[in-house]
Amino acid sequence: MIPGERVIAVDGGGSGSRFLCDGPAGRVTVELGPANVYTDFDGALRVLRDGLGQLARDMGADLTFAPACLALAGVIDAGIADRVRRALPLRHARIEEDWRAALEGALDGRDGAVVGLGTGSFAARKSGDAARAVGGHGLRLGDEASGAWLGRSALSRALHAAEGLADASPLTDVLLDRHGGVAGIVGFARDAAPADFAALAPEIAAAAGGDDPHAVALLREGAGYMRRALSALRWAPSEPLSLIGGLGAAYLDWLPQDMAAAHVPPAGTALDGALRLAHEFRGQR
Repeated sequence: MIPGERVIAVDGGGSGSRFLCDGPAGRVTVELGPANVYTDFDGALRVLRDGLGQLARDMGADLTFAPACLALAGVIDAGIADRVRRALPLRHARIEEDWRAALEGALDGRDGAVVGLGTGSFAARKSGDAARAVGGHGLRLGDEASGAWLGRSALSRALHAAEGLADASPLTDVLLDRHGGVAGIVGFARDAAPADFAALAPEIAAAAGGDDPHAVALLREGAGYMRRALSALRWAPSEPLSLIGGLGAAYLDWLPQDMAAAHVPPAGTALDGALRLAHEFRGQR
């Protein structure tokens, strides 16, 4: 460890990216657009280079040799991590998937688990030096319990209600009326991005609070998925559990008793976690 050395932390997600440089003179932060290195590698690299360049200008320093941790959406394997590392103007960069920093920040470095619940979803657990995540994979193949999953599932239930495959409810009636019936829902889904489906999630959560049967069933199904994900990670109820992301609070009333008892509010953000990992990386050099 070099006294007075600066470190860099980056939390690059599908909805926005945050950059931080921590040094002896204080901290500088920058916020820019999304950086998913799997779905848009070139676009993500432009954002990352712009953010790192702005940090260097704001710090008035050359950050080429500063230890850095970049926690980025889309780092699904070591090959992508290496490709990102080689493309950046940094000599000492640790590249992680975004869940790793979220886990570290939410638990402040402690052992335990998190479930990330935003437009997408994931579950992750840390035990000693080992950390593992399950889930995610995008709306087409996964992201169970997420905002996008809730929205898509509610629209599917509205179609079933319209065609007599399920009983109607106030939620399905509202969704059918808003979209102009079955054809309107099908047309919306044809062009909708995950964020468009996720925009329905607060309404679904509110409907569950009002005992709408379809909304209640979806929240319970989402909580059941979390239970299976945590079981796959070998989480134990004696360990802390934190629900993070915009939908975390919506699920608190629907958790199984042992999960609810273990729940703790997140101690920090993914950027806090990336900074912690950057300092750890710095200490290993």
